[in-house]
Amino acid sequence: MTEICATAAEAVADITTGASLAVGGFGLTGIPDQLIAAVAAGGATDLEVFSNNCGIDGLGLGMLLDSRQIRRVTASYVGGNTEFARQYLAGELEVELIPQGTLAEKMRAGGAGIPAFFTPAGVGTPISDGGLPWRYHGDGTVAVASPPKEVREFGAAWAGKRYVLEESITADFSLVHAARGDTEGNLVFSKAAMNFNPSAATAGRICIAQVEELVPAGELDPDCVHLPGIFVHRIVHTGPQDKKIERRTVRSAEETIR
Repeated sequence: MTEICATAAEAVADITTGASLAVGGFGLTGIPDQLIAAVAAGGATDLEVFSNNCGIDGLGLGMLLDSRQIRRVTASYVGGNTEFARQYLAGELEVELIPQGTLAEKMRAGGAGIPAFFTPAGVGTPISDGGLPWRYHGDGTVAVASPPKEVREFGAAWAGKRYVLEESITADFSLVHAARGDTEGNLVFSKAAMNFNPSAATAGRICIAQVEELVPAGELDPDCVHLPGIFVHRIVHTGPQDKKIERRTVRSAEETIR
């Protein structure tokens, strides 16, 4: 049964130093911001994080970077997070960059109990051949580089194409954000929050969800449930999310008229 937690701090209380976290959201959209803040306040360090990106300076997972609580990040891109880039280039943070679709599938496969899969994405590049800098020395030389991966060809239906083996992702905990949830842990995600939240949720051995609205069991239309409660171990009602804009851009009046 899903445990109902009174606070985000209670929900993440057993996330300790050295834990691995699969975190949902895309940029600052659909991120479990209050759970991340609670992890930051809890003081756990040496964390390994799997997420599409690492927030921006001071927001989202950027909070954990600012407080030096993350040891390693597996993500699709650095984005506009200057502290993320600084720590990586200074040799303070280990970073594995993966094609976005591959990262999503690695999480989904991990949650489905699939240990690895073959994909054409990255064949013939350092993704498959190895040599990507995972960690730098302070002087800018490479301390740890990615190893080469297995590449194979398959039968007639796939003739002429090569595929690289990617191992799936599982984590100690997953942190996700949903628009609605019920007391049995069933979750409904809103719009772009579908990005990475469902797959991250299943990749964690213990899934912790923050929800904007919590309703009694049976109130959600089963056809509208995106993630069944069987995957959700803890849920906390955090109320409406203070949604942030990752990069605000505006047009001049003249440009708008044109």
